[in-house]
Amino acid sequence: MEPTLAALAVLLHRARSERTLLDGTREATGLSLDEAYAVQDRLTALRLGEGRRPVGWKLGYTSAVMREQMGVDAPNHGALLDDMLRDGTTPDGAEAAGHLHPRVEPEIGIVLAHDLAGTDLGVADVAAAVAEVRACLEVVDSIWLDYRFTAAQNTADGSSASGVVVGPVLDVDPAECHAIPVELVGDDGAVLATATSAAAGGHPLLGVAWLAGELAARGRGLRAGELVITGGLTAAVPLRAGHPARRPGPGRGSRPRRCRPRR
Repeated sequence: MEPTLAALAVLLHRARSERTLLDGTREATGLSLDEAYAVQDRLTALRLGEGRRPVGWKLGYTSAVMREQMGVDAPNHGALLDDMLRDGTTPDGAEAAGHLHPRVEPEIGIVLAHDLAGTDLGVADVAAAVAEVRACLEVVDSIWLDYRFTAAQNTADGSSASGVVVGPVLDVDPAECHAIPVELVGDDGAVLATATSAAAGGHPLLGVAWLAGELAARGRGLRAGELVITGGLTAAVPLRAGHPARRPGPGRGSRPRRCRPRR
């Protein structure tokens, strides 16, 4: 028998806190997407009940490369909480050891200057509400064994949200933040993956507009000061000590800053 939505949220919460993996072929196999978001809401409430604070949102699967890597055919979203944020540092080996099986992916982060709501927003609407465009690295860490999950299972788990390295503000017009070059670089200097920020659904701000519409349909909205990370731009790579990455650069000839894990 499938557990109730509340019981499933407790199961997911316990799996992450106890660092145990769940088998997606056995748990929550009949979950619909609407039910998955209901579970996610309950899971977030459990985390907030422990004293954590909401600070924004993450988008998942806005790029074709991430949808192909994970076998998911549509974007989703999850909550970002204050204990997930890392300010200007790179996740290190110790942090990797505290996760289940973490991976890292470069993203564009959008910090909002104004509240944003609506179901028919465009790039210009979102750009007018942007305070900052930031380079970010997301740490994803699924509670599903071997990253094998359905879209609903992943959504219930908050789209695998686990950590965000919040990098520098990029000197770029928000309306033009789709032209930022990205490199993911290995410890030996080899480039593991390249992309531009347009990989996030054609434009990172389109993802923010989509999120605003999704939240509006649930009677919610985006708030001033919130951070929205707009989706992995390259395939995610395993997080381990000694594995540096370059944050997205500003796209004007300067080199992106290199992030090196602390040892």
